[in-house]
Amino acid sequence: MSKPVIGFIGLGLMGGNMVENLQTRGFQVNVMDLNKDAVAKVIARGNATEVSSGKELAEKSDIVMLALTTSKVVELVVYAEDGILAGMSEGKTLIDFGTSIPDSTRKIGADLAAKGCGMIDAPLGRTPAHAKDGLLNIMAAGDIETFNKVKPVLDEQGENVFHLGALGAGHTTKLINNFIGMTTVTAMSQAFAVAKAAGVDGQQLFDIMSAGPSNSPFMQFTKFYAVDGEEKLGFSVANANKDLGYFNQMVADLGGESLIAQGTSANLQAAVDAGLGNNDVPVVFDYFNTLFAK
Repeated sequence: MSKPVIGFIGLGLMGGNMVENLQTRGFQVNVMDLNKDAVAKVIARGNATEVSSGKELAEKSDIVMLALTTSKVVELVVYAEDGILAGMSEGKTLIDFGTSIPDSTRKIGADLAAKGCGMIDAPLGRTPAHAKDGLLNIMAAGDIETFNKVKPVLDEQGENVFHLGALGAGHTTKLINNFIGMTTVTAMSQAFAVAKAAGVDGQQLFDIMSAGPSNSPFMQFTKFYAVDGEEKLGFSVANANKDLGYFNQMVADLGGESLIAQGTSANLQAAVDAGLGNNDVPVVFDYFNTLFAK
């Protein structure tokens, strides 16, 4: 059985490696990105075509995949006059691998359904290195028929592919996951900054905390920067700040409020304002240190 043609928009660290994995596994790809160097790398590997619009990409592809930065960008790419929606036809499927606002995802899904097309929201876990090897964690959601239709392709991209329910459940789960993770890293980074200000050795603090239930991979990543000065998480303060903003919006859309998330978001925003947006999230440690400057 022939493999579906894949259209892919978003060739950043994660998306670029995902496309390389697809090419390695024999998929034909159509790609579009503002970064022409990234496009050139895909074309050089062969079995790939650059397209000039979302409409053209959708017309020439069986499955359209997005690895974009924000819900706003996703909506621009989908709803532009020459965007994805204009080129979709019955039987095609859109997969959004980014972290988006669930209400936006459901709106796009409804508009696609009106054209006889399916949609899966499938945010990702793990790193660009895992993407290159097809070993991502994929949190997919959407109607089960659409999920089953594209699962063979998702299985080539992820080691663990979860179906989480109706469209939007994937993005909801990812935002909750990132709320927990980024709040943990922010709190631990502040803990190391307080310890430093109080004259407590950071390595000793880590040894004590990691011997108990506070130990976690997030603590390890925090320690790598706060104690060892190494950035190893691979997720920026700016991205974390964006995701916490989306989480707060999602909570508000549900009629609630999260003071914890608002606190994390305020600290991340302050770190962005201090010029740390492009750094790893544990670098918020440097921002917290400035609060104790004498």
